[in-house]
Amino acid sequence: MPRSGYAGQAVWGLAAILAWAGAAAPAGPAAAAELAVPIVYVTREEGAKLPPLSLLEPRELPDEGLAGAALGITDNQTTGGFLGHAYELSELIVPEDGDVAAAVRDRLAAGERFFVADLAAEDLLAIADLPEAADALIFNGRAQDDALRTEVCRANVFHTVPSRAMKADALAQFLIWKRWDAWFLIQGERPADQAFAEALRRAADKFNGKIVEERTYAYSPTSRVTETGHVQVQRQIPVFTQDAPAHDVLLVADESDVFGEYLPYQTWDPHPIAGTHGLVPTAWHRAHEQWAGTQMQRRFEDHAGRWMRERDYTAWLGVRSLGEAVTRTDSNDPAVLRDYLRSDQFEIGAFKGEGLTFRTWNQQMRQPILLAAARILVSVSPQEGFLHQRTPLDSLGFDLPESGCSLE
Repeated sequence: MPRSGYAGQAVWGLAAILAWAGAAAPAGPAAAAELAVPIVYVTREEGAKLPPLSLLEPRELPDEGLAGAALGITDNQTTGGFLGHAYELSELIVPEDGDVAAAVRDRLAAGERFFVADLAAEDLLAIADLPEAADALIFNGRAQDDALRTEVCRANVFHTVPSRAMKADALAQFLIWKRWDAWFLIQGERPADQAFAEALRRAADKFNGKIVEERTYAYSPTSRVTETGHVQVQRQIPVFTQDAPAHDVLLVADESDVFGEYLPYQTWDPHPIAGTHGLVPTAWHRAHEQWAGTQMQRRFEDHAGRWMRERDYTAWLGVRSLGEAVTRTDSNDPAVLRDYLRSDQFEIGAFKGEGLTFRTWNQQMRQPILLAAARILVSVSPQEGFLHQRTPLDSLGFDLPESGCSLE
């Protein structure tokens, strides 16, 4: 049975033993001092966003990511309180036009060494490359850029968010398993859309899928949600998607959420939609309930008053990974913790059916990828039959021979 299945029992069993030991031991001035583990959650304020295409989606979640990190602190303290480990979370929210590197430099000067980063790739590299951050540990909970795992790896950065390549591979495996191997790709114009489209092309080559045609949806900064919007969509989308070669699935690369929601039921030919919309590969989804996922969902709802989103989960993973390393090593030394996180001994239960670990060559967390529709979990990758010499999880994303990074 996966180790994560015993996580709750192990914590409370250890708690009971330690409580008994504490009661039996004589009190005295020689009691050990607490081991302080301060963690900084760092993010940048964002400017005006496009409103969501559906009123069912919240317009703004000011605590997205932060709420997951806060829950991770609570979970760490469950065991840490008995071991004399004191976890504390502080927020570092940099203005939209502010200098993230300068703000983090101040925290480093104050002795902070542990960071959960909810940042874009550019800001993540800016703080990782600070000379003062050479001995810090930074957990990347947001930047999915493949380059961070293949070209510009940093020894002080651990990635708890899956890369775009991992997500594209997870989706491709499922489609190939279904024998839906002919794909029509529609991508947006923005850099993030183009990056995910490239990940889908790579996945097609890797798993013998065939992209029969590609088209780019041009963004128009007009009103996206109007009372007559469905009339325009019903007329425009079929025309945009007509005359495509025969295909099994329409793949959409629209991380900017400009047009993807318009595609289901509006395309010229009736086909499933997958990618950033329709069937979506993700680290976490509100419909996930297996492997004690329901308990995690309920605890987060009690904590934050809303559903857990992917950024919450990956921030939680960063805090919990650090907490697991501190628990096992009884140390707050970043060098000791980094060695442990990269070792064969590290494993964390994260409600996905098996223990998660970090790849040593780029410090990406191995993890199953959920494939979810709007209200239901459809599947989990890696799919049956996609094998690997180390672990099937390494069939997702860039393997050691494919990555230019070497943090061994």
